[in-house]
Amino acid sequence: MESTNAQPATVCHVVAMPFPGRGHINPMMNLCKLLASKRKDILITFVVTEEWLGFIGSDPKPDNIRFEAIPNVIPPERLKAANFPDFYEAVMTKMEVPFEQLLDRLELPVTAIIGDIEVRWGTCVGNRRNIPVALVWTMSASVFSMFHHFDLHIKHSHAKVNLIEQVDNIPGISSSDVAELQTICHRDNERVLELALDCISRVPNAQYLLFTSVYEFEPQVFDSLSATFSFPVYPIGPAIPYLELKDGSCKTSNYLQWLDSQQVGSVLYISLGSFLSVSKTQMDEIIAGLQICGVRYLWVARGEVSRLKDCCGDMGLVIPWCDQLKVLCHPSIGGFWTHCGWNSILEAVFAGVPMLAFPLFLDQDTNSRQIAEDWKNGSRVKSTVRAEKLVTGEDIAQLVRRFMDVESNEGKEIRRRARELQDKCLVAISEGGSSAANLDAFLDSI
Repeated sequence: MESTNAQPATVCHVVAMPFPGRGHINPMMNLCKLLASKRKDILITFVVTEEWLGFIGSDPKPDNIRFEAIPNVIPPERLKAANFPDFYEAVMTKMEVPFEQLLDRLELPVTAIIGDIEVRWGTCVGNRRNIPVALVWTMSASVFSMFHHFDLHIKHSHAKVNLIEQVDNIPGISSSDVAELQTICHRDNERVLELALDCISRVPNAQYLLFTSVYEFEPQVFDSLSATFSFPVYPIGPAIPYLELKDGSCKTSNYLQWLDSQQVGSVLYISLGSFLSVSKTQMDEIIAGLQICGVRYLWVARGEVSRLKDCCGDMGLVIPWCDQLKVLCHPSIGGFWTHCGWNSILEAVFAGVPMLAFPLFLDQDTNSRQIAEDWKNGSRVKSTVRAEKLVTGEDIAQLVRRFMDVESNEGKEIRRRARELQDKCLVAISEGGSSAANLDAFLDSI
């Protein structure tokens, strides 16, 4: 690891501890890059498992961010969706000791810890060592509020996790979202839910709460949370790599060249996330719908690239990976078919791209509702993750045609709403905007 001997004695030394998953590491790193760009007298030690150091250790980063590694909590070959509960519990129970041992080895004293809420022992470590802790939530504030009030209900009523039906009123949260939470909690692993709620229950022990969201996106929820906690609640804006769009470096790639050759607003970008997928039967229907809809598309399909390339013909380009934010900001992109992960949604909002919602897991239900009903900058392929009914190829083709029709009244309206939300986002992260001001206030405080 890089030596800290040359660092000034007055440096602000922040240790960042993300949950070891891509949907957590990426926003945490982007947050750290934002902090590093604002203050040159800050040093950030970014802690990952050995497995993740192998994945991202050579990625470009500012000079005032360095990596440190702790042992893997579970062998990488065992990390599959099927045994996620084992991995989740291992993060909660096996990472605390090596993390503290790492803190003991650091040459500079630690000014603050920025910890993922779902690394549940972060506040315990900080409080034992008298180090302020800022907890980061990488989903929407609405989802956090749902889980927080569910946790309070269980404590006050002495109910069990599986008795969530009794929760019927959460400030700032719609009754439909409460219903979604009820179903989520019945469907998913109860041990995972218990651990997640334990993480939420420890939030009051922190000194700051940071959200990768924008106040103007969820104002009622943020007002409620600010009134709930005795410490600052900061929506610091989208923790996405928008700083890298400004650095002028843009590597030429085959997919960007392909997009350059397409008409403005004509391409549907498709990405269903990196961890979960749909059934083979549903995938076949998606392929069939795309074949007959007549819309060009760029599809990031990760593990299924070879099969999809054989099926999809000349209308689409299928690739295993792309720089998603650069793709979404490309003028040829007219829409985004998304699994509704929060980070992907924030990138689409930043780019002003309307979304087709296809939720697969957990918070994605609530996010899809936010897109279709609250923000109205998109529509749904399917209504919820609970919908087991197959979405047929004919339905998909009809939906995609309608969604990508930029001349229809519906198409014009969702694009107008997408631009409005984009404007709110850009204002918030600009100098004097709400997110920029919150980030400055947090930095000044630590």
